Amino acid sequence: MRAGPRVRAGRPLAALLLLAATACTTGPALENQGAVTAPPGDSKHLTIGSAGFTESDLLAQMYALLLDRAGYSTKIISVTNREIYEPALENGQIDVVPEYAATFADWLNAKEHGADAAPVGSPDLAATMKALRALAAPRGLTVLDPGKAVDQNAFAVTAAYAREHHLKTLSDLGRSGLPVRLAAGDECVQRPYCAPGLKKTYGIDITSVDPKGVGTTQAKQAVQSGRDQMVLTTTTDATLDDFGLVILADDKHLQNADYLVPVVNRARAGGAGVRKALGKLNTVLTTADLARLNEQVDSWRRLPEDVARAYLRSEHLIPGEKG
Repeated sequence: MRAGPRVRAGRPLAALLLLAATACTTGPALENQGAVTAPPGDSKHLTIGSAGFTESDLLAQMYALLLDRAGYSTKIISVTNREIYEPALENGQIDVVPEYAATFADWLNAKEHGADAAPVGSPDLAATMKALRALAAPRGLTVLDPGKAVDQNAFAVTAAYAREHHLKTLSDLGRSGLPVRLAAGDECVQRPYCAPGLKKTYGIDITSVDPKGVGTTQAKQAVQSGRDQMVLTTTTDATLDDFGLVILADDKHLQNADYLVPVVNRARAGGAGVRKALGKLNTVLTTADLARLNEQVDSWRRLPEDVARAYLRSEHLIPGEKG
């Protein structure tokens, strides 16, 4: 489901990677503390980064369309590796990227304090945002407000299995005492929000983890066929209906608050204009909306730019086509 690296009307990818790699070794934002306290910038020419998979492409396109509407000139570039695009964001080679609050907080925390640092992301959105902003600010980054949409881990079973055992939530599954073989990535065995968390928080009897990846076709087919009973996927998975699967609600909030947040280079895009333009998306975009948009790209083979434009027009955030 993830698209490969591509560039649309942006700077040459090789040049960006070289500049970003250089930035990674010098840490310009951290060595220039004065720039952090300078007034937020409002450059009219902005480069938007995408992480190269469907959802990130869609969000980058929506950001570009909203900023274009607000009078900015935008370019989109796809860089699939956070180790590359985050330093480029610090360095001003990229001005805006869509990110995920808890994941990005933990990533910056590990970058700052080492891979073994205790996670700062949590199911508490307010606490997660506070930690994220504290980590981002010294690097010259500003984290804008989250909206309604969240893309976090989710666990799905077949609709038939849910009906048979009267399951709507993960708590229901834990109370049932049913043995569960879980289709997921092999790291699920150790991740606190996967098999260990399901056992500890919900009392679910995870008998084994079938290493078929997160939300892959093979993992969903394993559950559809009855080989496995549950699959690890995400809340914006657009293909669950195709496999007859339904998500069990995370009613005890095991998963982290991976709400979508725009992250900007403060010196170039930290002003009120960008904040206002991108904030409009927060008033409309929901998790369900994002799942439907992903489906249009992944299953219907529509272009992210076309899907993004149609959605923003339907929500009256950009003008419709002239008749």
